This record gives sequence, structure tokens and C-alpha cells, in this order.
Amino acid sequence: MSEKKSYGFTTTILHNDRQKPIEHGSLHKPIHTSVTFGYNDARQLASVFQGREAGFRYGRQGNPTISALEDKITKMEDGVSTLCFATGMGAIGAVFQALLRAGDQIVSSSFLFGNTNSLWQTAAGQGVEVAFADATDVANVEAALTPATRLVFVETIANPRTQVADLARIGRLCKERGILFVVDNTMTSPYLFRPRTVGAGLVVNALTKSIGGHGNALGGSLTDTGVYDWSAFPNIAANYKRNPPAQWGMAQLRAKALRDFGASLAPEAAHHIAVGAETLALRMERASANALAVARMLEADARVAAVHYPGLASHPQHALATDLFKAYGSLLSFELKDGIDCFDYLNRLKLGISASNLGDTRTLVIPVSHTIFYEMGAERRASMGIAESLIRVSVGIEDSADLLDDFQSALAGAAT
Repeated sequence: MSEKKSYGFTTTILHNDRQKPIEHGSLHKPIHTSVTFGYNDARQLASVFQGREAGFRYGRQGNPTISALEDKITKMEDGVSTLCFATGMGAIGAVFQALLRAGDQIVSSSFLFGNTNSLWQTAAGQGVEVAFADATDVANVEAALTPATRLVFVETIANPRTQVADLARIGRLCKERGILFVVDNTMTSPYLFRPRTVGAGLVVNALTKSIGGHGNALGGSLTDTGVYDWSAFPNIAANYKRNPPAQWGMAQLRAKALRDFGASLAPEAAHHIAVGAETLALRMERASANALAVARMLEADARVAAVHYPGLASHPQHALATDLFKAYGSLLSFELKDGIDCFDYLNRLKLGISASNLGDTRTLVIPVSHTIFYEMGAERRASMGIAESLIRVSVGIEDSADLLDDFQSALAGAAT
């Protein structure tokens, strides 16, 4: 495989490890469990620590297995560099921990994963102002900006109500104002969408979800796309400015979030994620097709009050999603008509598993208000459009006919 030739998404990921020498001709980068790395020349050790040459210092800041995964994610996102973390929340927390200071402002989409919402509450308690805006319209984001705004944060498709952010227009706004645009790409994955195309400077991926894909490893990543001018960011410490400006952001993130904060990915998890990533495109195509079929079936059933899925023509951002994404993803949610108990419905499913993960090969279902968004409280849930009967579905790669039969049979057993 030649690096000069342009290959497709899956071909690139499958053969990426072999672009650098691998021990004993292995096709995968092996699992390196060592946390420390020795050098025969002490001057070389110093040079690596000072960033004057490439090398590994200590396992908290990376090792060969993790580095190979980071390179894979960078290729997926068409970026310039990637840092991996222990979890997706570790990656989002790194943005707050390493880049923001008291008095700064974040403008965040109102429509957020519950744990991200909780993290922003923590940030607010430590002196960072957080302004929430309906990111489906760039005008709302613009209205929330202040001179203290350091970054805008959005999810591509919001979890769990599937609102789609006005990504391209927000990206243009951030570029005009010199603001860092951070996009959580977890719900779409780099196969369906590359945030770089809309001006995102940093891209978040919860590697636990679709990229790993098998529910067997936790991980998260931040990718620098190369489109943001880090010389415009006011919070870069002087010692990281010894690097070229394009490297400032990731240098500070690696030091402040990995070295100092320690949210490091384990090499065993990195290996699981890297192997899972090889089939990302195949799984996303199948899961997205299944999700669209299930959404259409649910929308046509009189016992269902509402279905939220960007692939439906009835979705408020259907046209936007069609313009942005290769497909509409594996996440949908729906509400049952009054009088139908959501717990009883979920218990009648045979294939849909009551569980809290996303992006698994198996279809996972969860009653949102009673579990992952329970701590948020009824008032905040209502402001996000989360009904008490809302069921989130992470659609897997089962045979479509089997899934349709399962969800329909469960409805057939509901009292009307």
C-alpha cells in the first residue's frame, strides 16, 4: 500500500498500521503494556522530553499501541493529530481542563448528552460561564457570544432527541470571530461526517461507541483538524509557544490533560478499539439502514406519539442532515401514546437490550427520563424536549426483518 495513492475510508483504516514498521510482521500494532521507555543515550531522553524529537516518555502520555490508534483516528477525521483518552468524557473534560480559565465563556448547544451537561455545570461552578443555545439555528449561537467566548461546543446529532446542529453556519461564524469550534462527532462517526468540512478546529469522538463498536472497551479522542489558528487562542501557556503555532493546542492538551490530569487510555483498550474501527463503515451502513427502517415503521404506528430520527422527512432538520451526512446514523428515539407504559413495552422486546451504551453491534434501548437524564430533573428535561415516555434506541446490525418484527410485536402487546 502506497501512502502517495489515495485510498477509500475502509482500505486506509485496514492498512494504516502497516505504513510504519511493525514487530515481527504483525498486521496489527501489538499491545505494548510497558509504562516506561528507556534510552541508551541520556541526551536523547532529554530531547524527547523537550519535544525536540519524537519518542515515548511515560505511559500516561501515550505508548506505541495508543499512538497507532491516534494515527488511525487522525486519518479517519482527515486531521493533523489526535490525542486519545480513557473515555469520551475524558476527552471533553480535557477541553475544559486544559484550555479554559475562570472568566472564560463556553457557548454550548442546549441539546446535549446528559454527562456533558453535568460537566458544563461543573465548569460553571469553577468560574467558567456556560451559555446554552438552540444550535439548530446559528442565530441563537451568535446571540449568546460575548468577548469572553473561547469556544462553541455542539454535537452533530444530539443525544437523545436527534436535533441536528446548524454546523456549517456555526463554523463560519466561529471562523469570522476567531473562536474555537468544537464538534462532538460521536453520533455520526467520521465515516458519516467529518467536522473539518464545516470548520471545526477540534473533533471529539467517544471511541467506546461506533468506532470501537463492540461494547468491549472505553475510550475517547480529540482530533486537531488543522483549520483553527491557535495563535488566536488567548490561553496558551508560554512554554508551549516554543512549538510552531499549529501545534500549540495539542501540545497544551497533551501536557495539561494527559500528563497532569491523567485521563489516559489503556493499551489493551486501544487495541480493541483499533480492531473494531476496521469495520466502522460496514457497521454504520447497516445500522443506519436498520435505524431508518425502524423509524419509518414506528412513525406509521398509531400507538406511537412521536419518532425522532433525522432520516424521516418529518424531522425538523431532515434537509440539513441530508446535506451534511452520508447517512442518518444509528440513533433514534420515540414516544409512546399516553396510557402505554414504556417499561412494559421495553420488557416485551426480545432483541432490543435494556442497556445504556450506544453504537454497539447489538440494538440497545433505554427509558431516557428514568435513567441517563433522571439526575437532570424534569424542568431541564422539558427544556430539551425530552418527554417522560421517551425511549432511546441505538440500532445495531441485526437482520432488519428481525428488528422490525421485534419492535412491532412489542407494540402489538401494548394496551391501547
